[in-house]
Amino acid sequence: MELVMRKDIPEELTWDLTAIYQTEEDMYQDAKKLQTLCDSITENYKGKLDTPEKINSCLDDFREVQRLLMMTGYYCDLAVAVDYYDAHNQERNEEILRLASQVTSALSFIECEIMEQEDAILQQAIAASSDNQYFLEELLRKKPHQLHPEAERVLASLSQTISSPYQIYNMTKMADMKFPSFMAEGKEYPLGYSLFEDNYAYEKNTCIRRGAFDAFSKKIREYENVTAAAYNTQVQTEKTLASLRGFPSVLDSLLFPQKVSQDLYHRQIDTIMESLAPHMRRYARLLKKIHKLDEMTFADLKIGVDPEYDPKVTIGESKTYIEQGLSILGEDYVEMIKDAYRCRFIDFAQNAGKSTGGFCASLYGKNSFILLSWNNRMADVFTLAHELGHAGHFKACHSSQSIFASDVSTYFVEAPSTMNELLMAHYLLRTSEDPRFRRWVLSCIIGNTYYHNFVTHLLEAAYQREVYRIVDKGGSVNAQSLNRLMKETLQKFWGDEVIISDAAAHTWMRQPHYYMGLYSYTYSAGLTIATQACKRIEQEGQPAVNDWKKVLAAGNTLDPIGLAGLAGIDITTDAPLLDTIAYIGDIIDEIERLTP
Repeated sequence: MELVMRKDIPEELTWDLTAIYQTEEDMYQDAKKLQTLCDSITENYKGKLDTPEKINSCLDDFREVQRLLMMTGYYCDLAVAVDYYDAHNQERNEEILRLASQVTSALSFIECEIMEQEDAILQQAIAASSDNQYFLEELLRKKPHQLHPEAERVLASLSQTISSPYQIYNMTKMADMKFPSFMAEGKEYPLGYSLFEDNYAYEKNTCIRRGAFDAFSKKIREYENVTAAAYNTQVQTEKTLASLRGFPSVLDSLLFPQKVSQDLYHRQIDTIMESLAPHMRRYARLLKKIHKLDEMTFADLKIGVDPEYDPKVTIGESKTYIEQGLSILGEDYVEMIKDAYRCRFIDFAQNAGKSTGGFCASLYGKNSFILLSWNNRMADVFTLAHELGHAGHFKACHSSQSIFASDVSTYFVEAPSTMNELLMAHYLLRTSEDPRFRRWVLSCIIGNTYYHNFVTHLLEAAYQREVYRIVDKGGSVNAQSLNRLMKETLQKFWGDEVIISDAAAHTWMRQPHYYMGLYSYTYSAGLTIATQACKRIEQEGQPAVNDWKKVLAAGNTLDPIGLAGLAGIDITTDAPLLDTIAYIGDIIDEIERLTP
């Protein structure tokens, strides 16, 4: 059936943004407060940030600016995310984005003036305020890459323009693409972005699955040039900014905020491309054998090992599964899960114009909001557990750290989310000794958790790295070159086991991660840490859980190496990654043994 419009969705399937603001007018009141606070900070501190006392006093107000930017920004952006057809919400979001750009530009003097002070003054300011400590330490780290104050002001004022490629990508994908129905076995089927990615990609009927893939790929190809132009604008902008700030390459610039070296970045991609590929090719052969396929194509990689055994799960049943599966993390964690369901912090709806995939938006001092499209599949339970992992992580960060230190490196950010997927799988394995059930759970681990994070996103990362190598040499990319790069990346990983068609090459068009810096590779980095931490929990119990909770609360006070170390994992070597790849291979071994 066709996706319905947002207005026709039952309220209980939608999230309740009144948890942020009761009314739109309340949001606008905070927007006015934001502007007033901006003016006050400018009047009281511009040209005067020359003592530790004045610096900390200014930053105390600036923390409130950050909170108001987050509140107003999320309130407007989340409304757009569930309905790109709503013109009022689009206009309101643009208005708040313009305000945020103006405020950011006006207050850009704060960082510039503080950086102009002697390091000794900054050290005194750091010692005097734990709430501002992280912000000031980061300024010291960023000092070598700081531009002239007027240049920083101009760049800040252009923030909305600089982010426009991502907006163009989303509008093209969510609002402009209208998918026609397709025919399979003499029957007509509706098609849409989420219908394909959340349903047809897993369809056990080969004719329907491949028909949907062909029709979907044909439609998105019609938009390949505008999508490529938006992406090229993104990477060229990143190259320009990297050069302006004195970074030797785009990669160095994008890894700088993650606090990781190129060694960690390249190791993650190269080791998985080389060492995981043989295991996943074996898994592809198994799927081909089980489903008696004439050939293994890219469209067949997400089918289940035992699709007849994939149980339907209601939203109510998912709550029970997740509460029990994650109970090992403690009563406070389970209470957070209950609140998410009870207070409508989750948007389950399937409607036209809604963002695809899933995400979690966490507001400092508030709760998190989770978006997904519910399809009554166990895969949805894993997705929701994943997003609740982000929610639990940032609840711990926000309650323990200043807003300045409440974020975390993207290298680590997917560890708490993928940890939850593993805990859910291990819980399910303990609920039954039936071999078929065990094989199904193990196949969920491979086909969902590891395929999504160690294959899908890792291949995106390998492709993305090639794009940046071209850009760093002064080149540019277009639809033809992006199709070629993606096809070559897929062929390198899957070898002769999977046929990679020209349609598969258009996979680069389907992910928003390329507009978020070097994000794609961090899924496998996070899951590597999660796999090792989960093993500790399985072996050691509560002591390992206690360590993990300390990690969740640490926020940005530690870099990824420090966070992993707090969980008892040394990521300065390749041992955790190689052990995780071997673990994936062992699971595939067991699935093969359990397959009749």
